[in-house]
Amino acid sequence: MSLVVQCLLLSAALGVGTAAACYRSRALTSLANNVSAVGLTIPSFALIGLLIAPLGFGVMPAVVVITFYAVLPILRNAVVGLSGVDPTLVEAARGLGMSRTAIFFRVELPLAWPVILTGVRVSAQMTMGIAAVSAYVLGPGLGGFIFSGLSRLGGANSLESVVTGTVAVVVLAVILDGLLVLAGRLTTSRGIYA
Repeated sequence: MSLVVQCLLLSAALGVGTAAACYRSRALTSLANNVSAVGLTIPSFALIGLLIAPLGFGVMPAVVVITFYAVLPILRNAVVGLSGVDPTLVEAARGLGMSRTAIFFRVELPLAWPVILTGVRVSAQMTMGIAAVSAYVLGPGLGGFIFSGLSRLGGANSLESVVTGTVAVVVLAVILDGLLVLAGRLTTSRGIYA
């Protein structure tokens, strides 16, 4: 859970930052959407295997893979959310004398936040499973139970080990999703839902 949360925070910063840089350009928006769509087609197990040579075993390849997959839905949702802000609201803010930075942080980002948070929730659910697979490169997590049980399949307690790891990953994913829903309620302006 700690690994996934830390990678989600890094991914949210990368995804929203990249979306902020490219959502005003149609070509860059299209490129961001295409990269996120193509990136999700890469099997996580294959990417983990490819990263063993340059990064070795341990936490680093796990962090790189989880961050890579987590940033894709966040980037796509951030681009969609920021592009979907009503241009008349931006013009009104500009008419009030707000700077480009102030408009982004006080108008566009708060209005796009529910859509961005949906991307964070999707990323959290997806990367919880990928974090379990990262145990293949000796990364931390409950995937150790799953791989240990699979390697002893047919042996004593092998099925119990796999079920324990799988159920624990699902429970943690549900808990993390609940925390993100709560965070969304606390950080989203009530005026947006009115």
